[in-house]
Amino acid sequence: MQKNGIIETLNKILEFELAGVVRYTHYSLMIFGHTRIPIVSWLRSQATESLDHANQAGEHITTLGGHPSLKIASLLETHKHAINDILKESLEHEKIQVENYNTLLKQVTGKSIFLEEYARKMISDEETHISEVEKMIRKPE
Repeated sequence: MQKNGIIETLNKILEFELAGVVRYTHYSLMIFGHTRIPIVSWLRSQATESLDHANQAGEHITTLGGHPSLKIASLLETHKHAINDILKESLEHEKIQVENYNTLLKQVTGKSIFLEEYARKMISDEETHISEVEKMIRKPE
């Protein structure tokens, strides 16, 4: 098993999850209007989930003998704060994270059931989140 490559991928995942904490917290502060309360609540739950995911990635990094990154993935302030714009940005962030987890899955398949199951669970969680956001963006017919 290529521990260094796996640790590098896990650190990338960690950095994206930490960026998610910042991203979702920022978004939650920028929601206005009569639908604010449920949307803010949902965004803050996403921030909490991102922090949980960051902690899990960090635990795997230290288990493998690595050092968790102090970096945060790139954050782009678009100054677009309409709910649909926020959801579209969120969707792009989540799709990149699915790619990161898929990279991890490829690295650990057949080498570590523990990390393989972790990667599969995270892919499932992120794909579920993507489907929820896509439904939120979709206009009723």
